[in-house]
Amino acid sequence: MIMPIKTLTASAATFVMLTVATWAGTQPYAGQEGREIASLSGADVTALLAGEGWGLAKPAELNGYPGPAHVLELADKLHLTDAQRGEITAIFDGMKAEAQSLGAAYVEAEEHLSRMFRAGHADPDMLSRILADSSDTLAKLRAVHLSAHLETTPILTAHQKAMYQTLRGYGTGSDRSGHGGHSHD
Repeated sequence: MIMPIKTLTASAATFVMLTVATWAGTQPYAGQEGREIASLSGADVTALLAGEGWGLAKPAELNGYPGPAHVLELADKLHLTDAQRGEITAIFDGMKAEAQSLGAAYVEAEEHLSRMFRAGHADPDMLSRILADSSDTLAKLRAVHLSAHLETTPILTAHQKAMYQTLRGYGTGSDRSGHGGHSHD
């Protein structure tokens, strides 16, 4: 029994579409080739330019060192005093201003890297210079965020730190960090 041409063509087309879709689904960069900055999504660029944390302070955040942005978001639930709120707001404002500046510099360095490859004039010396600039800027940006966590932590009481952990969904809310600093108990 021979299949009609239309059925055979439709079956072949379906097979090809499913094969291509399956193959493309396993390719992690498929669809990203049109990005202006290959290494950063639009959401990444927006977060970096806004001075957001971008996950750079996770070692502090997940180990008992609260960050100023989230402490201020939870200020009422943490029962911050006016003095605590003022100190943490100042830390946050300084961090955000510095993070926005460094975030913009990091985005620019990554854009330069993408442009170099897109234009087809990448060379080892240029690559080394651009990568050094990008990685140095990212390290400074990360230090800004981590330092803000270090500055914020000693302003909170032990109870506030435990509440923060619980409110953020980090286990039991016990102070796992063992870090000190002055306290407002």
